[in-house]
Amino acid sequence: MAIDPSRILLSDRVAVVTGGGAGIGKGIAQGFAAFGAQVAIWERDVQTCAATAETINALGLVVDVRDSEQVDAALERTVDELGEVSILVNNAGGVFFSPLLDTTENGWDALYKSNLRHVLLCTQRVSRRLVAASMPGSVINVTSIEGARAAPGYAAYAAAKAGVINYTKTAALELAPHHIRVNALAPDLTLTEGLIALSGGSMGDGDAPGIPMNRPGHIDEMAGAAIFLASEMSSYITGQTIHVDGGTQAASGWYHHPQTGDYQLGPG
Repeated sequence: MAIDPSRILLSDRVAVVTGGGAGIGKGIAQGFAAFGAQVAIWERDVQTCAATAETINALGLVVDVRDSEQVDAALERTVDELGEVSILVNNAGGVFFSPLLDTTENGWDALYKSNLRHVLLCTQRVSRRLVAASMPGSVINVTSIEGARAAPGYAAYAAAKAGVINYTKTAALELAPHHIRVNALAPDLTLTEGLIALSGGSMGDGDAPGIPMNRPGHIDEMAGAAIFLASEMSSYITGQTIHVDGGTQAASGWYHHPQTGDYQLGPG
């Protein structure tokens, strides 16, 4: 079968992007809309939800995806207004500094709910409908480089993101007979509004010395990978985590020496 460029298009498909009001989620929502999908943004923040939805003519729903009742209500409204959802991006998440010896049970639970619990809730609800309708689909989970390496000070967050990676594999196997593919994206440092604000506006393209490509990623680069995984161009790919990270995962500790630019392993 010859490759047809139209297979990358998402025309007439309905996509849900959680946490789609800002950052990586916003970039993915914009990309999906540009490639023809009807998009529903599920976002906790009222302002970013409305603003992003308006710019891409999407359905913006204020939803806390950690709450199963809100997920059920949002899915019902999305299906009523746009049609059956066949693309789901589980992008919502959160992080805060929490050293191992100081992590409380409430802190652990908060990070688990923000980064892993909703992946089950949203995937389960969307997949149940797809199975009942005998429809194929694509689920894309946004994890992190921290799910594949140690993250001192962020153990709970890293554990949740590692859980997303394993959940992706297991869900892919369970849903493969139903023609529902499940994959994940693992970004490293990515230029989002939040990251730029945390840096006081100073973060730029040259501020990523630990990344082999010597720069942070951009949200449109995350969107490009998500579009590929959502489309028929990736029809035989499932259970995979794609590291959209400028080479960080491949580097495994190698980095550019700040003076020579040569690769070296560990501090010199």
